[in-house]
Amino acid sequence: MPRKMIEVENVNHPGHVARVDAEKYAAARAALLKLLPRRAPGMTQREMMDAMRAALPLSQFPGTTTSWWMKTVQLDLEAKGLVTRDEGKPLRWRRV
Repeated sequence: MPRKMIEVENVNHPGHVARVDAEKYAAARAALLKLLPRRAPGMTQREMMDAMRAALPLSQFPGTTTSWWMKTVQLDLEAKGLVTRDEGKPLRWRRV
């Protein structure tokens, strides 16, 4: 049976969509939205990656795939206006 796919956006490439596994996307999206704070200072990319590794099951997200899924979901949610990137260094993200 073929995997169900979902289209995701990328805030850095408006109008471009990619197709990814819908089940994995849903799990990674739920985890990231649960982890990200609504208030500043938000989380750095490293903090998000570390938190996602702890939150996602290794059986579904082996090795370093959690980092790829974290970034894919972050860029999609940012493109959809559900996550925002705060000013300053290092870059930080938070829920809207």
